[in-house]
Amino acid sequence: MSIRIACFLACAAIMVSPSVTWAQQSSGSDAAPSSSRNIVETAIDAGAFNTLVAAVKAAGLVETLSGAGPFTVFAPTDEAFANLPAGTVETLLKPENKAQLVSVLTYHVVPGRVPASAVVGLKGAKTVNGQRVNIASNDAGVTVDSANVVQTDIQCSNGIIHVVDSVLLPESGTIVDVASNTGSFGTLLAAANAAGLVPTLSGDGPLTVFAPTEEAFSALPKGTVASLLQPGNEGKLADILKYHVVAGRVYSEDALALTSAPTVAGPSIAITLTDGGANVNNARLLQTDIDASNGVIHVIDRVLLPSDAPSTSSVTSLKPTPDQRNAAKSVLNDAIHRGVAVFNAGHHGQCADIYMQALQAVSAMPDATMPASLRDQLNHTLITCPQMTNGSNRAWALRHQIDQLVNQW
Repeated sequence: MSIRIACFLACAAIMVSPSVTWAQQSSGSDAAPSSSRNIVETAIDAGAFNTLVAAVKAAGLVETLSGAGPFTVFAPTDEAFANLPAGTVETLLKPENKAQLVSVLTYHVVPGRVPASAVVGLKGAKTVNGQRVNIASNDAGVTVDSANVVQTDIQCSNGIIHVVDSVLLPESGTIVDVASNTGSFGTLLAAANAAGLVPTLSGDGPLTVFAPTEEAFSALPKGTVASLLQPGNEGKLADILKYHVVAGRVYSEDALALTSAPTVAGPSIAITLTDGGANVNNARLLQTDIDASNGVIHVIDRVLLPSDAPSTSSVTSLKPTPDQRNAAKSVLNDAIHRGVAVFNAGHHGQCADIYMQALQAVSAMPDATMPASLRDQLNHTLITCPQMTNGSNRAWALRHQIDQLVNQW
C-alpha cells in the first residue's frame, strides 16, 4: 500500500462545525433526509436485510442505529451473509460472541452522512469499529474493501444506507498476530517477547506501531541485537521498542498532518514529508495502515533510537508552517467526529481514548501560536484525565478541552 499524502480524506466529506454542542452533533446532518424512517426501520421495510437486522438486534445495536446519528451504513444483503462460510452467521449470533458481532457490525458504519458523491472521492473511511475500510472507485463502480457497492443513497431520517454485496470483516488479529502472520518481523517480535511487551501489544490498545523490518535490525552495528536480547537488558530493550509505539490508532493521513508525535517511551518522533513519501526521524516509511484489532502498523526501514529523538527546536525547523493551528484543528475536528459516534454507541472509554490521542498529538506540535493559558489548560488535562476511572466522565472532560482549543485558539 502506497503512502497516502492527502490528509484527512475521510473526514473532509463529513466534517461538522466544531462550535455546536455534542447533543447537536448527534442530531445534525449534512443534507435534509428524504425519509421519516430511521436506518433500522428502513432496513426492515426493505425486506432484503433480514440477517443484518437479526444481527443488529443480537448485538444490542438497534437503539444506537435508531438514534439521532447521523450514520452511513454499508449494508450487506441477505445473499451477502449467505455467502459467508457455513456456520459463520450462526456462530456470530451466539450470546457468547456478542463482542465479535458488535465489532463486525460497527465496521459497516461510518460516522456522519456520506452520500455516494462523496464516497467516490475517498480512499478510505474510519468506521465506528475504529478500523478503516478501504474505498476504491473506477469505471466498473465502487468497492468497499472487497465488496461491491450495488445500490446507493437510500435516505433515512438518521443517515444513509449504501448496499454492498459482501459482508465486511474487520481484522480480528492483534498487532502481534498480524506482525507474526506477515513473516517479516521476526526480530521485532523476538525483541518484544524478550522485553515483556507482547501482552501490551496484544492488549486492548489502541496503539500505533512503527515496525522496523528485518533489514532494519540487520543494519544496526554488529552485535547490537544479540546484546539487547541478553538477560539483564530488558529495560533498555523495552525503552527502544516503546519508542516505536504511539498511543491511539494513528492512520497515515493523521500522522502526515503532524510534525511530531509523543511515543509511549516519552520522547517524541519527528514526522516529515519528503519528495518520495515521508520519514519518521531518519527512517523511511515503506508501508502504511496495516490494520489490527487493537491498532495499526506502519513499516519503516530503520530502527528508531530514543537518543535520536528531536528536540523541540529541531522539530520546529524540520517543518515550519504558518498553518500549524489549522493542522491542529483538523486533528481535533476529526477526533470529535469519530468520538461522537463512538460515545453515542455506548463505548465511552474508547471515545475518551480517541480524544486523548488527539490532544496528545496537538500537544506535541511546535508551540508557535497557542496562548499560554490554553497551553496550561491542555497540560493540566493531559495529566489529570488519565487518572479518571469513569469512561464517560473522562470523555466529557477531554471533549470540553477540545472545544476550548477549537473555539478559543
